[in-house]
Amino acid sequence: MRRTAFGLLALLGSAACTFAAPVLLVLNKEDAVLAIVDPATGKVKHRIPTGEGPHEVDVSAGGRLAFVTNYGARTPGNSLSVIDLRTAKESRRVDLTPMQRPHGIAAADGKVWFTSEGSKLIGRYDPESNRVDSLLGTGQNGTHMVMLSPDRSRIYATNLASDTVSIFSLAPDGAAWLQTVVPVGKGPEGLDLSPDGTEFWTAHSRDGGISVIDVAAKKVAATFDIGTKRSNRVKLTLDGKYALVSDLAGGELVIVDAKARSIVKRLPLGKMPEGILMEPGGARAYIAVAGDNHVAILDLKTLSITGKIETGKGPDGMAWVP
Repeated sequence: MRRTAFGLLALLGSAACTFAAPVLLVLNKEDAVLAIVDPATGKVKHRIPTGEGPHEVDVSAGGRLAFVTNYGARTPGNSLSVIDLRTAKESRRVDLTPMQRPHGIAAADGKVWFTSEGSKLIGRYDPESNRVDSLLGTGQNGTHMVMLSPDRSRIYATNLASDTVSIFSLAPDGAAWLQTVVPVGKGPEGLDLSPDGTEFWTAHSRDGGISVIDVAAKKVAATFDIGTKRSNRVKLTLDGKYALVSDLAGGELVIVDAKARSIVKRLPLGKMPEGILMEPGGARAYIAVAGDNHVAILDLKTLSITGKIETGKGPDGMAWVP
């Protein structure tokens, strides 16, 4: 979610001129709001309504638009919110019917990839034409999170209810995507790629484990237990030294030595830690503590919590606009 966005502060209007770059975006699920935050002061500068139960957000390469998956709450959601960051308003709500429960999202090369958890697929939305122009069926239950490789040649998705990871590789002719389904542990949810691109990590929400997939071989290279009650997200630090895992049910952040595959530290955070976001410079990480309605700030040098930002009710998905 690291993007280049020259001129964003001026584009956001006079209230945004006091922002210290980069700008932090935080989704508050219970409020159905995207908060635009000045991380230097911890102040929320704008609160933008979205669809019900917004879960994940990403930003266009130019920093003009933010894209939000409206997962829904009791009623399954079926839309994307397109947020104009110049005006700090929702400019469009994209109806995805009959697809249900959009969740993971990744903006790349002018397109927006998203999962439809209730429809076993990954979709691609084209903001320019305002239409969904591609669908990739996974055939797996609970297709939840999605990310692309840096060179855009692979798409990764976790299938929460099938205990698998889908790896889509672009065919040599560039005209089709070929899927490999990799069995992992129980309830794979969080996902990330190692900085060198050789390993794909997923945290299991239902058995306290982590699977590390060899990207080249498309096979699990290591599985180990970290004793979480319900892992929600896993993110590797920019130097590849640590993996951070939020334990939603345990109220902790588990810090793992990525090379040794061993626990370095457990940090109590509060109720329901969920989304994790690395700062672009790599000095800090931000963890959404949904049950206590704040975002915790982790110093990656001292591995200690140095502050918190109150953004609204039920913070979860986050993104940077540098």
